Amino acid sequence: MPTSDIQDLFGLHPSSDKLASHLASLASLTSLSQAPAPEVKSYPDAVYLNYFPVGLSFLFKPINGYKPKLGLKLGELKYEDLVLDGVDLYNTPKPKPGAPASQTKPSHSKYPVNPFILNLVPIPDKTRSESLSITPNTTGKEFVEALGEPDRKGGGAGPSSGSIGIWCEWSKDGIMIEFGGEESKGPKAWETGKDAVWKVITVFPPK
Repeated sequence: MPTSDIQDLFGLHPSSDKLASHLASLASLTSLSQAPAPEVKSYPDAVYLNYFPVGLSFLFKPINGYKPKLGLKLGELKYEDLVLDGVDLYNTPKPKPGAPASQTKPSHSKYPVNPFILNLVPIPDKTRSESLSITPNTTGKEFVEALGEPDRKGGGAGPSSGSIGIWCEWSKDGIMIEFGGEESKGPKAWETGKDAVWKVITVFPPK
């Protein structure tokens, strides 16, 4: 299966055969006999179709003046007025030893393509790879080495027990990464974050 086709899905409607084929190929990499039905989250400015058993969520943007109501079911959506505008890919970083069971069981499965490839946008006067190969163990340091310093970043403040993990966004490439594990939290998160493994990668059209 082509592993860089995630970015080729932008602009498609929920009923697209290409989306259905992508989901079916993910199911074939897991123990599922067919693509799972999505969990639907609808809002006036966005619709999420969450395929957690295959570690994937689709974000659709309403067009043509369409404003979806809250709490719609799949069959109630106007497919022709929704286009794919973002994809979340999920990973399952190892929890801290001794963590409560509620913290060790993720609500989603791991994205099953390993490795998968994201295409990068050429930057004038800079030499770098045309693509990035990502595995479940790719760390913050490896992302920065491949992508350069992020355009935006945040998280990591406060006590380890209550802070959110650090995140970085490379707007020009259309990539945002949330990191997981203990290395991504706490007042020293930006020091230890180089060893943190990604938790969620959001891919969107480059800005």
